[in-house]
Amino acid sequence: MNIRIGNGYDIHQLVSDRPLILGGVRIPHELGLLGHSDADVLTHAIMDAMLGALSLGDIGLYFPPSDPQWAGADSLKLLAQVHQLIRERGWEVGNIDSVVVAERPKLKPHISAMRDRLAQVLNIEGDRIGIKATTNEKLGPVGREEGIAAYAVTLLVTQA
Repeated sequence: MNIRIGNGYDIHQLVSDRPLILGGVRIPHELGLLGHSDADVLTHAIMDAMLGALSLGDIGLYFPPSDPQWAGADSLKLLAQVHQLIRERGWEVGNIDSVVVAERPKLKPHISAMRDRLAQVLNIEGDRIGIKATTNEKLGPVGREEGIAAYAVTLLVTQA
């Protein structure tokens, strides 16, 4: 068995009049994330980790914010395309571990739904996806509630 490990990171600004979507789940909150797509930082970090594991660049290469076709895009659909790219090269997701950093809202009640949505798109068992939530202890832009960030590490495996 061969393995590859990739890591990903994303951050987006919090603004009014946008939905808050994390891991494909719409979370009730007075602010949402600003971005060209749905700005789902968790899904974006996971995609970058998957691409990075195979030295395939980052999501900006495949879904550039300058391209109007990606305006408002559902990040789970983009994740499905990234998943297809790695499968075409003979790789599968072994597991994913991730952290979402946000002062508010509390994410614990939504983690199970996020895991289920991501697992469905990736066609893997939910216990192969770790999602943790933490605050930034009121430090920096995330701590001041100016944005939300996410980190992800992905293990890809192949039998070749």
